[in-house]
Amino acid sequence: MKILKFGGTSVGSPERMKKLLDIIRPEEKQIVVLSAVSGTTNSLVEISQAYLNGDKRLAKQLTDVLYDKYKTFVQELFNTEEGKKKGNELIAYHFTLIGSLDTELFTPVEEKIVLAQGELLSTTLYHFYLTELGVKSALLPALDFMKIDEDNEPLVEYICNHLQPLIDKFPMVNLFITQGYICRNSFGEIDNLRRGGSDYTASLIGAAISAEEVQIWTDIDGMHNNDPRIVKGTRPIAQLSFDEAAELAYFGAKILHPQSVFPAQKYKIPVRLLNTMEPSAPGTLITHESEKGKIKSIAAKDGITAIKVQSSRMLLAYGFLRRVFEVFERYKTPIDMITTSEVAVSVTIDETKYLEEILKELQDFGTVEVDHNQTIVCVVGDFSYEAHGFASRVFDALKHVSIRMISYGGSNYNISLLINADDKTEALRSLHNRLF
Repeated sequence: MKILKFGGTSVGSPERMKKLLDIIRPEEKQIVVLSAVSGTTNSLVEISQAYLNGDKRLAKQLTDVLYDKYKTFVQELFNTEEGKKKGNELIAYHFTLIGSLDTELFTPVEEKIVLAQGELLSTTLYHFYLTELGVKSALLPALDFMKIDEDNEPLVEYICNHLQPLIDKFPMVNLFITQGYICRNSFGEIDNLRRGGSDYTASLIGAAISAEEVQIWTDIDGMHNNDPRIVKGTRPIAQLSFDEAAELAYFGAKILHPQSVFPAQKYKIPVRLLNTMEPSAPGTLITHESEKGKIKSIAAKDGITAIKVQSSRMLLAYGFLRRVFEVFERYKTPIDMITTSEVAVSVTIDETKYLEEILKELQDFGTVEVDHNQTIVCVVGDFSYEAHGFASRVFDALKHVSIRMISYGGSNYNISLLINADDKTEALRSLHNRLF
């Protein structure tokens, strides 16, 4: 069985939703994972924020605008009066639910309920559309099998134990449809896998049922060797290892959710990145195999803050770094890059919610310096110790760019460099010209 995930742009209009059948083969065993219609999740976030701010009037206005959009969507998607009737009843139910949350007790729990409506709408509308065409399909409610624990980690064994029985209920059906992104948490409440989590859903399902392949369909023909929005002449990468793909996804390649490759990697499920606009394009295949002697791609991650702690107490001391890192652990703030010397340690973070509190505690260890508006540039490829010359080519390309930090050797697959965000465009173009 294959898992096919389609992003928001792939179902962004009735026309695009209809064209999914050019890719999906109902006669083959498949689970189709759908994101919300493009723009829906952003609108639901705005509605939730209005509720959280107590602005009920704005929340209603935003809800009405989105409801009108779906009324038009239904009219254009369905061809029969029966189909339109079912579609209108469906969206009326969901938008009535959103409106019913107009209470004084709107909490993050209700917020997660609002955010789940996008995927519930897109999947059911598509199921109804297939029914109208006479294409046999079955809905697999993600809230019945997708679950995370108290640390927001997915429970793969739970997913497997609850998903397979749902599939077995439909022995005569080949095509199954389910929601990406949404799940239940350890309390049984509606929750989600965070933004971009539909990729994660597809990978988790693939791992849970030992799928033949997971396909991630977007509006880009695979992962490119640089950011095509900034650099001219980029090209798709034919093959990546899971480790290489994970590095690129984390450090800025938007086509793939950073966490999504890990379940597939653990259970050895190939992942293929494909383009709904060009279904015949080969895309990018991600497997355990790594091509030696190649630099694969360049990515950049913005919104980085660098923190340097300098202290003579660090010299020849043990336990110093542990105490520094415990500060970040207490505030549940992940660290991207780390460099150390005998008397200083520098780290980068992209989550600054608790920055003030973190800096206050770090000042107990020594002098603290902070640099905002930084960018991590990541070059991915074969950087194992047997490889020669690649690192020098990277540094030669950036000899005219100020580098704040360098991370090299922590992985066989990348060199990461911290630069000022203002130098990002020049760095990406210079690296591209030198490396490719």
